[in-house]
Amino acid sequence: MTSPNRNGAIVFDVDGTLVDSERDGHRIAFNSAFSAAGLPYQWDVETYGRLLQTTGGRRRIAAFLRRQGHSRHEAEELAATLHTDKTARFRAMVEQGTIPPRPGVRALLTELSDTGVTLAVATTGTRVWVEPLLDNLFGRGRFACVVTGTEVPTLKPDPGVYLQALDGIGLRPNQAIAVEDSVNGLRAAQGAGLRCLVVTNHYTSNQNFTGALAVLDRFLGHDVATLLRCHLLHDTAHISSRSNTESDPR
Repeated sequence: MTSPNRNGAIVFDVDGTLVDSERDGHRIAFNSAFSAAGLPYQWDVETYGRLLQTTGGRRRIAAFLRRQGHSRHEAEELAATLHTDKTARFRAMVEQGTIPPRPGVRALLTELSDTGVTLAVATTGTRVWVEPLLDNLFGRGRFACVVTGTEVPTLKPDPGVYLQALDGIGLRPNQAIAVEDSVNGLRAAQGAGLRCLVVTNHYTSNQNFTGALAVLDRFLGHDVATLLRCHLLHDTAHISSRSNTESDPR
């Protein structure tokens, strides 16, 4: 039987990649959580962009609160409470359909699936909102494997989520390509041995993406599916040729 992964896999990040969710999703939910807690903080677009240098929402809140004069203990406790509330608010936004996919993403996923490419997700977002978002936007079962920060709590640039995703789809790193939007995501993919296509957004366009397979500013207007398939086919053909040579008794 032919392997369902014969054409390789594309492993997608979620926040900022499949959906442009940071500026008009997570940021809004953080601000709502601050207001509900009676705190005088509101993150505008540019402030939030700077705060994104700290990965992980809970860590981001705690670091911010310490800079506002809260003690380390108070900041950690308050961050935990705020992040729980923020996650619930963001999930409500997801369920209400207020977080759209990035333009061109649905067509890209369909084209890749139709040509036999396996689709997977590796994100440090929590499953409580990642799963309903993916199901609502792209249909249940669209991705062969979804790894989230719930299963792998180490944050990017740690490669843990990518390593687990590769294990889940049963492929080696040279049989898959990651799609990311940030330098932390790029480093995570590289750390797992994956090549990585970067598609930037408002917050990440000025980051240093040295070593990326390519860097695009959007999905629309580029033949992204062809680019990804060409690189996958090159490697799968090489792997097949090498395998045949190694099994040749001559």
